[in-house]
Amino acid sequence: MPQVNTQRSKISNRRGEVFSTACPSREILNHVTSRWGVLVLVALMKGTHRFSDLRRKIDGVSEKMLAQTLQQLEKDGFIDRVAYPVVPPHVEYSLTPLGEEIGSQVDSLIDWIESNLSKILRAQQKRLT
Repeated sequence: MPQVNTQRSKISNRRGEVFSTACPSREILNHVTSRWGVLVLVALMKGTHRFSDLRRKIDGVSEKMLAQTLQQLEKDGFIDRVAYPVVPPHVEYSLTPLGEEIGSQVDSLIDWIESNLSKILRAQQKRLT
């Protein structure tokens, strides 16, 4: 039993090394920064949503990809999933405190991209000519 507690403290105090292929931080980074992960996190920054609400809000996401993304972010501790025992099923998704932290970071990135979109598009066009 003491070994488990020692391992937990090592994990909880350990800083990631995202440049190492063996570090789990790389997989988490992939979940957060995937096309759908970013959009789910930012959508949930506005509050609790049902699956169908998220699907409507995130244009272009398939049911399968949304479900996978929600499962990954829930597994990572960024999303809470609450299923109510009613018919038809009623499931709500919201950000955990950890999810709010990462969501804020991702939201800042999206804000920067949207604020600088015209500059980015001009730079892309310039590179094509």
